Amino acid sequence: MPPGITTLAADAPELSAANTGFMLICSALVMLMTPGLAFFYGGMVRVKSTLNMLMMSFISLGIVTILWVLYGFSLAFGTDVGSVIGWSSDFVGFSGIGVTELWDGYTIPTYVFAVFQLMFAVLTPALISGALADRVKFTSWALFITLWVTVVYFPVAHWVWGAGGWLFELGVIDFAGGTAVHINAGAAALGVILVIGKRVGFKKDPMRPHSLPLVMLGAALLWFGWFGFNAGSWLGNDDGVGAVMFVNTQVATGAAVLGWLAYEKIRHGSFTTLGAASGAVAGLVAITPAGGAVSPLGAIAVGVIAGVLCAMAVSLKYKFGYDDSLDVVGVHLVGGIIGSLLVGFFATGGVQSDAKGLFYGGGLEQLGKQAVGVFAVLAYSLVVSAVLALILDRTIGMRVSEDDEISGIDQVEHAETAYDFSGAGGGAAPRNTPAPGAPATPTNKKVDA
Repeated sequence: MPPGITTLAADAPELSAANTGFMLICSALVMLMTPGLAFFYGGMVRVKSTLNMLMMSFISLGIVTILWVLYGFSLAFGTDVGSVIGWSSDFVGFSGIGVTELWDGYTIPTYVFAVFQLMFAVLTPALISGALADRVKFTSWALFITLWVTVVYFPVAHWVWGAGGWLFELGVIDFAGGTAVHINAGAAALGVILVIGKRVGFKKDPMRPHSLPLVMLGAALLWFGWFGFNAGSWLGNDDGVGAVMFVNTQVATGAAVLGWLAYEKIRHGSFTTLGAASGAVAGLVAITPAGGAVSPLGAIAVGVIAGVLCAMAVSLKYKFGYDDSLDVVGVHLVGGIIGSLLVGFFATGGVQSDAKGLFYGGGLEQLGKQAVGVFAVLAYSLVVSAVLALILDRTIGMRVSEDDEISGIDQVEHAETAYDFSGAGGGAAPRNTPAPGAPATPTNKKVDA
């Protein structure tokens, strides 16, 4: 607000029931993305790791929710301190937030804004888990989430979206989380796997997905929830920007599926369901930062480019020898970088802001800003995440033992298995095999070979 101008009561925003209801629905959609991610990742691992993969996502719903209420919201969206962090005592424990208090400059309650952003905070560390499949102690993972959101996610969210945050003030465009969510999680995943090392059998055993239908279900839930993730990030429906973002989300995702499958057919000779699901996620990731700045035609370009380049990127782990179990680096880090940088080419200047990309007469200025945001978040998350993993690995240990990894992390960490085949039946028992507990008789006595 310019100094010396008095805002009349009549000019102040009033609570909008429509926008409030819309944002509550969007918050629920974003919450659904975390279970969707759990199914997506759970289907991609081997049977013996299914439950652990589900739990690595679900535990984030518990841990991050509590931390967000206690201090996370304050650190991310409180009053700016030095352009790097926020802090507002009223946000601690949500103790000073009034029931009808509106988020500054908007027509929705602060509670609604806080819960919407909470769902982003929950999802982001869950994304990291896909890179660590099969080999991380559950207790260590829970502690890593606690530390990581505190020293990485909350500050980075302030940089990108908080009033006064240095990337926000620089003019970096990130509509819904290309830097703060996807690059942040992808870089963290790379940092952790460089510390904890490869799975037993990496490059030797096939390690194929055990349930492609589960993968497709998870991808579909992610796609559905992503409309809340993206369109909701404009925090209302008063000017049509959210509607453009909704359309661009669908368009880019469809284009990315086609791009990934086309590359896959040319490179490997087949159209796979795993490729279709991964292509969809790559498109969703790439349009997340860009969808409020580009036209639908631009969204097609973003989707196709992301689909092809992410499909190419997933094989880099074999070339460079890092074990990114479920392609978090190849899809989320690479897709986030692509989407964030393409804003500098395809921004029209006619949707969320007047910033124009190179192809619309804006020169290289916006591209330069996007590059600063991309590499600042990447470097910070990569280094700090690796340090956190190293500290945990050297103290309580990050990995299960090799024997436990081979036998199956589900049974070791959770005392359960995803599928119980004991009651499936299998016909009559062999003649020479006595039923459990039955005494040996001349007709059922086991004959030694």
